[in-house]
Amino acid sequence: MENVRSTRLPGKYHDAITRWQETFLPDLPLLEENWEKFFPRDPKFQLCAYRQCDMCGVIEVGKEQGKPKYQKATDMTEEQAGHLLKAIQAQASTEFGSIQQHQLTLARAQDEQDQFWALRVMAEELRHGYQMCHLLLEDDWKAVAPESGEQMVEEILSMRTGSHVLGAFNIDFDSFLDNIVFCALIDRVGKFQLAMQKVSAYQPMAESMPPMLVEEAFHLTAGVVPMRRWVSQAAKGKGFITMDAIQRALNKWFPRALDMFGDERGGGSNVKMGFKPMKNDEAMGKYIEEMEGIVRTLNVRYVRDRLPKLPREDAYALLDRVMESGDPEQGVRREDLLALPDKTFLRRRGIWAYEMRDTTGAEIKDVEQYKRTLYKTLPDAYPQGRDFKDYLRLVREVAAGTTTKEHAVGQMPELSRVGGVCPCARAVRWVVDGNGNGAH
Repeated sequence: MENVRSTRLPGKYHDAITRWQETFLPDLPLLEENWEKFFPRDPKFQLCAYRQCDMCGVIEVGKEQGKPKYQKATDMTEEQAGHLLKAIQAQASTEFGSIQQHQLTLARAQDEQDQFWALRVMAEELRHGYQMCHLLLEDDWKAVAPESGEQMVEEILSMRTGSHVLGAFNIDFDSFLDNIVFCALIDRVGKFQLAMQKVSAYQPMAESMPPMLVEEAFHLTAGVVPMRRWVSQAAKGKGFITMDAIQRALNKWFPRALDMFGDERGGGSNVKMGFKPMKNDEAMGKYIEEMEGIVRTLNVRYVRDRLPKLPREDAYALLDRVMESGDPEQGVRREDLLALPDKTFLRRRGIWAYEMRDTTGAEIKDVEQYKRTLYKTLPDAYPQGRDFKDYLRLVREVAAGTTTKEHAVGQMPELSRVGGVCPCARAVRWVVDGNGNGAH
């Protein structure tokens, strides 16, 4: 990459993340051994922090637009530094969290290329987590952080699925379908967030984004390309992944993707402080529009593979008629096609958090009816997990009036240590430095 410099963390921190990788990404050496086979045109993976050197040096949005960007946290107000610190910690949590999720079902891939593509995604997420740790460690955050940089990194490395900051990263994967749909939907949110943070008033953050976006583009490919193949196979009556299975996975992950943008009414502070160019609702709307395009493309592929002699323009027209009327045409049925659930479905943050609505947005009054609806529209294994059970418990409490919607939203996991649950707890402190001394 041109105009990019690379940096490694000080020894004990680099070693701590390497130890973490050995636990949660043990197949990294296998990826490195096979890199030339699967990615012959791409630079080999490196565990380091990248910084783009030719970024704009003036604040691009917000109340301080036109002023020089901040080089240090101590140059910002306490409010700005505190806001930014939470964002960096949350970003780090998601990067490491996604690796833990992918690892659960990585071995279930039925295609070798899909498996190595997912493995590359995991490796690059490790580097992204490393990048965020670099931001935490190279600057002085003590004015807004009750803990040292060492302790902050330690907390992040000790997190497990269920204790990460954002809900999408606290859901166990149930099949390799989750690996792929997660890349297509959740990593696409990541692309939106990284693209917005390219204008960050904090120069080190802005400089970190372009290299991450290059890698994020591959993550989207790793999601959409297998989905296209599965849709084609389903249209021809081949393969193991049905359109119904893909639809249920979309129903599971799309609400979590929307929640990642935050409350639709928020985001003004990010714009005001110069950290992002869009409020939450605007960014979410653009994401929904992009996802609608992806789903439409998948549906057209299904129609054309079902009816290979049908011209492309006619395939689009047939698709539109079937989607609008619900009537089958030339063997293509509405239930065989994909659709994004309504933005009100299965939400945990924002205006529609913990409201009982179906995939069309229609309100459901009875909790038991809502539960049956969810069972019919979500993957079979998902309702058996802790994430769904916690959600349904809070839905019942909100419906019964024993808790408020605001309180239910506040039950999201906080950035907190879960030390002792894995060998990476207290990771920074027990790593031995190059001289054989403890890294205290």
